[in-house]
Amino acid sequence: MYRERPSRIPHAVVWSSTVRSAESHRVLPDGCLDLLWSNGRLTVAGPDTVAHIASWRPGTPFVGLRLASGAGPRVLGLPAHELRDQRVRLDELWPAAQVRRLTERLAEASDPGGLLEAVAQGRLAAAAPADPVVERVAERLGQGSTVGEVADEVGLSPRQLHRRSLDAFGYGPKTLARILRLHRALELGRSGTAAAEAAYAAGYADQAHLSREVRSLTGVTLTTLVA
Repeated sequence: MYRERPSRIPHAVVWSSTVRSAESHRVLPDGCLDLLWSNGRLTVAGPDTVAHIASWRPGTPFVGLRLASGAGPRVLGLPAHELRDQRVRLDELWPAAQVRRLTERLAEASDPGGLLEAVAQGRLAAAAPADPVVERVAERLGQGSTVGEVADEVGLSPRQLHRRSLDAFGYGPKTLARILRLHRALELGRSGTAAAEAAYAAGYADQAHLSREVRSLTGVTLTTLVA
């Protein structure tokens, strides 16, 4: 069973899941970084460019903190592109003793998700302030603006926007725009909107364009994802 709640951290979600049977799960790219707690181990899931297939054993509990809009790099202390398409143990990124203490606290915590959230809040408080340009880029691309429109709006050259996006999201603005457009189409499809209408509303040239993009980013069809 999967549950989530909005975090006290802007653009973040605290989630938990317990796998009841052996299964493979398709994790879609979403422009986010996740801090994961499972089986006594802390792991970071970097931003994916295509769907990641995760194989889980029955009864495996997961707790996670999903960080979007550039918050992940500020929590972890490194650019997002260094973790692109990777799953990395946290003790490879932070001092081993620090991670060991956090692991011990999580093992005893009644609310591991809340503890992950509190740790992330502490690191954000000590980090440089959030970049309002990064938040605006994610917001406007998520609304369907083109990369050129966003660059003009935030006053960056295409090269500057690409560099800032790599650090904040793990990939350039064109890739982020593709991923966010995919999620707009999925939301429409899951709400009952026909594929042709969802394609038009999400900003695709036509239904065939939507189908190609869904297959390219996820490896399956829109019908499979909606179902």
